[in-house]
Amino acid sequence: MSARFDAIGLVVSDMAASVSFYRRLGFAFAEGAEREPHTEAALPGALRLLLDTEDTIRSFHPRWRPPSGGARSSLVLRCDSPGDVDAVYGELVGAGHHGELKPFDAFWGQRYAVVLDPDGNGVDLYAPLPG
Repeated sequence: MSARFDAIGLVVSDMAASVSFYRRLGFAFAEGAEREPHTEAALPGALRLLLDTEDTIRSFHPRWRPPSGGARSSLVLRCDSPGDVDAVYGELVGAGHHGELKPFDAFWGQRYAVVLDPDGNGVDLYAPLPG
């Protein structure tokens, strides 16, 4: 059997809001991606972040429904420094996105914070603490 990790796929309710959010985090979506039912951004290591609208998913999986309750997954982004965790968190929250967990110095040796994307998916921000 041959299978390899290739992409991370997210189902989004508002493509424009999601593309805008992830662009703020440095993901390079093509011009006009916010108007498409499916879009992709290249990630390091030849991986991709895929965004599909709910209607796109329903086009081939008619009984699909958005999950209810809390999120079970998150994207994790490493920042260059502990101060960058605070800056990225502040920029996203200042742009109106929900700050789920304010930046803090975690006992496991990282500056850590969580922001929710427009669909409630967690985006974890971290940087190693000095020493």
